[in-house]
Amino acid sequence: MRNIIQSTLISADGVTNEPGGWALPYFDEEFHEEAAELMHRCDAMLMGRGIYENLSGVWPGRTGDFADAINGMRKYVFSSKLEAAEWNNSVVVRGDVVDEVTELKGEGGKDLVLFGHGRLGNTLLEHGLLDELRLSVHPVIAGGAHGEFRQNPKTPLTLIGSHVRKSGVVVLNYSTAPGEGRS
Repeated sequence: MRNIIQSTLISADGVTNEPGGWALPYFDEEFHEEAAELMHRCDAMLMGRGIYENLSGVWPGRTGDFADAINGMRKYVFSSKLEAAEWNNSVVVRGDVVDEVTELKGEGGKDLVLFGHGRLGNTLLEHGLLDELRLSVHPVIAGGAHGEFRQNPKTPLTLIGSHVRKSGVVVLNYSTAPGEGRS
């Protein structure tokens, strides 16, 4: 069964919204290498309309390891409002999120990746469909709206890995399955 890995940028004060306004200075070589490594571990992306609109406005036409991976992989966009998904290999999914994602997890292939944490991430976490939560905590006080994590029910996490980038970003990898930790 495929795993779903959610990769979320978060400020030191817990903000996940609008990372373009506070996280860009930390998008260094280490960031790009880790992002590309994650993309090569996966063969499809899950996203809501907001992330789709953001990413599809940036990545088509770009090249490089990460750009080639994101542009080439299948993208499942969960939206009831988006009429069509024009970005390469994108498909709009309108069915029940839990049913559709459960079916995708059961298919063969590499893992699935989800960026950010919005309504789709909330739903997946609430229904036990997220397997790994990768939080990249940035050394900045963003002072904005905190985002969707505040709306999730209490969810115990098990630390499965961590490291600090030269930029001061602390990457924390958690399993959502109890007792899955390793040293």
